[in-house]
Amino acid sequence: MLLLSFIGVICVAFSSEDSDDFDFARREVLLRRIGHEILLQSGDSTSRVLPITKIAENEYQIRFENELTFLPDSLMSITRRFLDNAPLSSNYIVTVLNCDNSSIIYGYAISKNKKDDIVTCKGRRQPKACYRINIKFKPTGITTAKMGYLLGSLSFLAFVGFIFLRVVKPRKALPACQHTNRFALGSVLFDAKNRKLITDGKTIDLTGTETRVLLIFASSPNETIERSRIQKEIWEDEGVIVGRSLDMFISKLRKKLEMDPNIKIVVIRGKGYKLEIALAAKLGDFAER
Repeated sequence: MLLLSFIGVICVAFSSEDSDDFDFARREVLLRRIGHEILLQSGDSTSRVLPITKIAENEYQIRFENELTFLPDSLMSITRRFLDNAPLSSNYIVTVLNCDNSSIIYGYAISKNKKDDIVTCKGRRQPKACYRINIKFKPTGITTAKMGYLLGSLSFLAFVGFIFLRVVKPRKALPACQHTNRFALGSVLFDAKNRKLITDGKTIDLTGTETRVLLIFASSPNETIERSRIQKEIWEDEGVIVGRSLDMFISKLRKKLEMDPNIKIVVIRGKGYKLEIALAAKLGDFAER
């Protein structure tokens, strides 16, 4: 479910980005159409609308091959007809500049909320000259918002996944090959699979952690086992670091192994621990076999 949710968020983000790219490309086509209509209103049906220039992140410039004249009312009517209902284009400012000195000849602002419109100098035909028309759109913030939603969703999914995995992650199991092993520790039989110590018909139960600790010792009797190795194999591999817990389990194991005085877990200072099995205990066990 987490994986499917992650894929879903990614797909939504990229599909939204593709949709925005399409809308921006469509906007540039609309600007060329506006330029064409302005020329027709000026009585010019043959000269070209030059390539649309993007002069800023959300600002474009319409340029013409020849000089033209325009009526502000008609210019506003044309831009509103093509832009008011277009995606990402409902809020914009139009300025008409003189090509010679870049001075602003005419301008107005259109808002999605009609009461915020700013309109000036209607009804005054402008003389024939070289004009450039700049149209600046209000940033929508859609791309930034969607990226924020994407990052927020991924962070949330990562957090949920972490919590989920921490809850359901099973404790590290004993290796399969050792599940069925039985270890003869002197006169004591250590049944790792069933977590029991058996001697003279008596049975002592072990906890899961005690079994895992003793299994490390039983696999290497009379050898020094580093404290760090036990901590890593029993706890740190699961993301938990312990200190006194190890000493506590060692103490419990010592008490449960007291049934055979020839078996001891001793401390090797500065290194770790050792499961000592006296030679007499080994010989006794061999004789019984």
